[in-house]
Amino acid sequence: MDYIERLKADSDQANPFFKMMGVNVISFTGGHAELSMEILPTMHNGVGWLQGGIFVALADEAMALALYTLLTGTEGIATISESTSFLRGARDGTIFARGWVVRRGRRVAFTEAEVRRNDGSGEVLARTTASFAIVSKN
Repeated sequence: MDYIERLKADSDQANPFFKMMGVNVISFTGGHAELSMEILPTMHNGVGWLQGGIFVALADEAMALALYTLLTGTEGIATISESTSFLRGARDGTIFARGWVVRRGRRVAFTEAEVRRNDGSGEVLARTTASFAIVSKN
């Protein structure tokens, strides 16, 4: 069973990071993916803000999942590079990540993601771009 099939069956077992961080899979299809996560006090940095790596991790998972929807069963991925711009901080509530594939080539794919507040304002908190190598699982 491949990753997408396992994720459909049980996202907590397919991706232990989702279980540990409380990530909810909203949707994933056709080069797009959406995830959400509640900010917990244990995710704060020393001055009470959501630690920046959490933004990056959630965006990375959304981009990777978006890309997985375009792969064949014999393909996997590995991150080549990733860059995040932090626009606003967050202390509490739920955040939402949307990832999408900009271009998928034979060996490299380019993706983008935004992390937003999930409070009705939709305020953008972070933007991430990444490139992934497409590798053979064989």
